[in-house]
Amino acid sequence: MKLHYRKIGSGPPLLVLHGLLGSLDNWQPVTQRLAERFTVFALDLRNHGLSPHSPDMSLETLSEDVAKFVRDHGLERIHLLGHSLGGRVVMHFALHRAGSVERLVVADMSPRAPDPARAVAVRAMLAALRRLPVQTARTREELDAALAQDVPDPAARQFLLKNLVRERNGGFRWKVNLDALWQNHSRLAVAVHAPVPCPRPALFLRGERSDFVLPADEPLIRELFPYAQIHTVPNAGHWLQVEQPEYVAAVIRTFLTGHTGSEPRMPVPGPQADAALGN
Repeated sequence: MKLHYRKIGSGPPLLVLHGLLGSLDNWQPVTQRLAERFTVFALDLRNHGLSPHSPDMSLETLSEDVAKFVRDHGLERIHLLGHSLGGRVVMHFALHRAGSVERLVVADMSPRAPDPARAVAVRAMLAALRRLPVQTARTREELDAALAQDVPDPAARQFLLKNLVRERNGGFRWKVNLDALWQNHSRLAVAVHAPVPCPRPALFLRGERSDFVLPADEPLIRELFPYAQIHTVPNAGHWLQVEQPEYVAAVIRTFLTGHTGSEPRMPVPGPQADAALGN
């Protein structure tokens, strides 16, 4: 499995992993800023983006894909950043391969298993995508209208339909491997665990308007990641990198460059974020 990736910047290596049904482009507003200090490798997970497809998909296989990428590129100690599903993967990787990790950032994801209602909602969304007549559709607008009854949020539909590719002879095809995601979703929606905690510094970001990381999750986070810091991104939901890109980039940069206080020195959200950090 050779993952598709994009490399930008210079400095210590930082691997960035997107979430379910996403791609390496999702974090571009943040990675462009982080590339001023780091060599950023933005990856497409298997069955996503331009990476190869496979019927086998679990946290273990996704983590092994990252390990192979690290070996193939001759990387040693790396920083990790993962959002949503990508956050689960970086947690799994750091817990089982701590010797390869310098620091890790988990964006809006908890180590606990998703609530049953959320797992059902994701399954329903995958089912809706699989029902779309992508091969016979003439326009994206036609597919957007068909998806609206199952996914009423226009921004969510726009995100999902970014996975479509126009075919030369008309119609569309999916870049993502929907069949593999459907068949393996229960293997991805599991708790992250390990026999021993991770000894590396970790930063858990959560969106102020998101419920992916709850106060009740903090004991589990600190059990698995005893050197964790937990920080709430103001005025942001699950897509905190889209809603507060400058703020999120500044927070991550502060943490990865080694600030050792009990909490990172966070900038105020907004265009003044870099100035607040003295950059």
